[in-house]
Amino acid sequence: MRRRSPLWAVAALTLLSAAAVPARAASYGTPTIKLSAAYLSGAVGSTGDPTVTVTVAQSGADASALTVTAVNSSRSGVAGTADVHVSGTGGSRTVAVTAHAQGYADLTLKVTGLGGKTASTTLHYAASPAVRHSADARYLTGASDASAAVDVGGGYLVVANDEDNTLRLYDGSVSGAPVRSWDLDDALGADKEVDIEGAARAGDTIYWTGSLGNNKDGEFKPDRDTVFTTTVSGSGAATQLAFGTAGHRLRDDLVAWDEANGDRYGFAAATADGQAPKQIDGFNVEGLEFAPGSATTAYVGFRAPLVPPQTGGKALLVPVTNLDQVARGTKAAFGTPVELDLGGLSVRDLRRNSQGQYLILAGSWSAEDNSAPYALYSWDGVAGHRPVKVLDLPTADAGGWESVVSVPDMTTAGARVQLITDDGAADLYGDGTDAKDLTHPEWQKSRTTWFTLS
Repeated sequence: MRRRSPLWAVAALTLLSAAAVPARAASYGTPTIKLSAAYLSGAVGSTGDPTVTVTVAQSGADASALTVTAVNSSRSGVAGTADVHVSGTGGSRTVAVTAHAQGYADLTLKVTGLGGKTASTTLHYAASPAVRHSADARYLTGASDASAAVDVGGGYLVVANDEDNTLRLYDGSVSGAPVRSWDLDDALGADKEVDIEGAARAGDTIYWTGSLGNNKDGEFKPDRDTVFTTTVSGSGAATQLAFGTAGHRLRDDLVAWDEANGDRYGFAAATADGQAPKQIDGFNVEGLEFAPGSATTAYVGFRAPLVPPQTGGKALLVPVTNLDQVARGTKAAFGTPVELDLGGLSVRDLRRNSQGQYLILAGSWSAEDNSAPYALYSWDGVAGHRPVKVLDLPTADAGGWESVVSVPDMTTAGARVQLITDDGAADLYGDGTDAKDLTHPEWQKSRTTWFTLS
């Protein structure tokens, strides 16, 4: 009888052994969690706070299987773990935080992956106090000293900041960081801030002016004596700016013009070395807008001086009849000055719409925040015609009203206007630090609010 080869037995034993061993468990890596920004600012009672994006992943696993939760708060009175809201699926999630009190809180976020593996990161959160009209308030982050704004369509606006020479494009309907920005230091050849305070648009050209005055210590800084232009292309979220031209003599021309006309406004003395600009008899420009029907004659609006320089004095506008040339370095020509009764307040901004209706944002020559009244006045742009108060602005909140974005048709019932605060001198988070001195741009912010005109 033929004997069977032992090879068959070895093969059979091998197959039986393989079947007896269970399948190897899937191998998962340690998950990763990354924030789009490690710092986030919110406000008590806000309905439109900024958010951050958290990106998660794990090798060997689909990102949709991962969970993201808040597991710790350093100050639950400001915002606790239950106040952190995570939405979305897949590798990108959105994190929003509800604030309960002013202050800071470090929030620990944890991602849990397959195989029970985890990773965590920290979100540094700061909450500013509740404000009036909070439902209509949004916060523009990245800078805190908003000083002039121009509507570029679709709810978007270009905002200047008086502490730097960067223009920022924001979606004015939501809170958050700028869509894009343009640093103009090199284009302007500036060593210091221009102290941008006024803006006016004519067609595709935006004119910007510095404050023209001394700095707060009474020192003349040449970069502040600047009028420059940017050219707009596109609109809304697609807006782009290109630097145009700049002139650096309007301050000197204003002083010479005033001296030639009897030194009525005291510009020479107000610009002398050692003179602070924000005095009742000081020299400080904060508004710029074109005269009725013109794209070359513009009103320069003064925060100081009042006329006469005493309580109850009038606000001053000086028409520059060749602003288009001044922005190219040409000597300025002037029209007849306009003195407006704003109830003892001065010009903090000035804006005109296509119907020739003006809104004047009026405030104190001295106030940096909410320590004095603010009001909106309507005007028709005609010298000798009296402005009419349309709204007293709330002054109980941090920041000072600084900019009018655009003027609605004020003949329409329920017309609304968007205003922006300068929050640079505000202690937003209750630790005694001015907003402009905060080290993280995500914590710096200005507030924009819509108001219905009465």
